[in-house]
Amino acid sequence: MNAPAPPPGCPAHQPRHPGFPLYGEEFATDPAAVYARLRAYGPLAPVELYPGATATLALSYQAALTVLRSPETFSKDSRRWRGLADGRVTPDNPAVPMMAHRPNCLFSDGDTHDRLRGAVTDSLERIDPNALRSYVERSADRLIDHFAGRGTADLVADYARALPLLVFNELFGSPAHLGDRLVSGMAGIFDGVDAERANAELTDALLELVALKRAEPGADVTSWLMAHPAGLTDEEMLHHLVLLMGAGTEPQLNLISNTLRLLLSDDRFAGDLAGGTLPVDDALDEVLWTDPPMANYAVHFPVRDVELSGVLLPAGEPVVVSFAAANTDPALAGQPRGGNRAHLAWSAGPHACPAQSSARLIASVAVEKLLDRLPDLELAVKPDELRWRPGPFHRALAELPVHFPPATGTAPIARAAAVTTPFTTAAAVPTAPHPAVANSRPAPTAPDNVSGGRPWNPTAAPSGSTRAEATSTARPAASTRTGRWPRWSSLVAWLRGR
Repeated sequence: MNAPAPPPGCPAHQPRHPGFPLYGEEFATDPAAVYARLRAYGPLAPVELYPGATATLALSYQAALTVLRSPETFSKDSRRWRGLADGRVTPDNPAVPMMAHRPNCLFSDGDTHDRLRGAVTDSLERIDPNALRSYVERSADRLIDHFAGRGTADLVADYARALPLLVFNELFGSPAHLGDRLVSGMAGIFDGVDAERANAELTDALLELVALKRAEPGADVTSWLMAHPAGLTDEEMLHHLVLLMGAGTEPQLNLISNTLRLLLSDDRFAGDLAGGTLPVDDALDEVLWTDPPMANYAVHFPVRDVELSGVLLPAGEPVVVSFAAANTDPALAGQPRGGNRAHLAWSAGPHACPAQSSARLIASVAVEKLLDRLPDLELAVKPDELRWRPGPFHRALAELPVHFPPATGTAPIARAAAVTTPFTTAAAVPTAPHPAVANSRPAPTAPDNVSGGRPWNPTAAPSGSTRAEATSTARPAASTRTGRWPRWSSLVAWLRGR
């Protein structure tokens, strides 16, 4: 790797574009080595997100915090993006769907941000964590039942990718027939593969969901957003669903799979899966510090030419926060990570993730359930043979192959239950809990005995965020089997015994 060195004798060590490419195999394989080389520039370094899309990467913890907590200087409104405005970045560049302006709270500042953020926060707060935990556990059981008898699995394709999609579609009231298009569109945007087409596919599917919920509101986050006093337009609804789906599926997939990788490969946590002593929560903290699911994002645009850490940042040129590099800043060396939530994986400042508790709960339950059901999991390859998906923004495994003693008799029981009561708890093969799970499982909660059409916060009193009238609606039937994994339609059809 030949990352350019700072110009000799330059007191400011000012980055010069283009910088190191973050879209190739070299960065995907060993990002820590790339961050180490880029630190030769100091707290800020030049990078190329995709060919033609350049940016300055904030590498140090302090520089990242300064950008995240200074909205008066660093704007989130990407209509300021000079490269896109003057044609240096073309509309079909893979960076555009992730960075171009959308009328949602992520790309807004000031009063507009406060209005839109309030709608999101109020709607997400109506999710009952006990109901969410119950749904994640049931969904996890069904996915595990599908491969438990084989003795082998790819935990990315067979588990970590599917589980957040099940949860998203349930939370947001998305019917199964939209699932294929939502999955394909969002994956294409994150991977930068035909991103313009993927963006159009995702937009069309979400517009259909918005129209459906305008006509038939339900007990779901989409309907709560619509009913909020902020008065979101259809365009604002569309782009908030893009934001929430992007934050709730791809990063969640990466958080689950990266945590499982750590537990299966690091002796501090698992060893041979019989002697691990640290709980799942500590593994999650370690991943959020060292391998956060969104490695580089939080794109900001200086509102004027500004100097930061001795570097002149021109107005309108993107500054990308490296959560991964900031979290592993050598200046933080020696600080404990277990139980330490001062990492930047959820961002910071006015745009910090509003769904941190739900995201962590989903990942924690997903990992606990899998290790509880299959305590003898082992990697099927050496840890350094695992492949990572290229891309500047995420830290994403391509697959996570494992093997384990096959479980017997599980899938038929769960499938039979799914035919008649698709949202009741699936039967599970009794197993001894993994040591990491034993120290982290919370006290049992009351069972959730209502159907999939239930409100997510059934005990909450009506508020200004929700219409007074009942909003539960019947769930549309799943579409027919397509035979494509991990497409949503076929997954739902299988889970419901069709």
